[in-house]
Amino acid sequence: MKRNSASDALPKGLNIIIYLYIIMKKASVKTEVLHYPRLDTVLMIERFIKDHSGEFTKTNLWRALPKGTMYQTFSIVIDYLLHSNKISIDSKGKIGWMYNPKLVKYFLKYGVPAR
Repeated sequence: MKRNSASDALPKGLNIIIYLYIIMKKASVKTEVLHYPRLDTVLMIERFIKDHSGEFTKTNLWRALPKGTMYQTFSIVIDYLLHSNKISIDSKGKIGWMYNPKLVKYFLKYGVPAR
């Protein structure tokens, strides 16, 4: 029987907020965070990056979002997505979506093939 961890019992949105809080606590940020992102903001940015993967740099992505957000709030979401390995930034500064839950489930189920 598989045990559920404490984070499994929490709603998905609450897990994201707790994760953002932990990241910001660990980071040695000298400025005070004025506004933490709401869940709908995080999801909106995630969807936009999925749809436009590899097209925008960080600043251009922020300007192209369908709903305006403060740059500091946007940066917190980008940091969260980077730390959770959902996005990556290439050598040209373009942001790309790299999270693939179907592939993750496959490798968890069958393992990585030996070479």
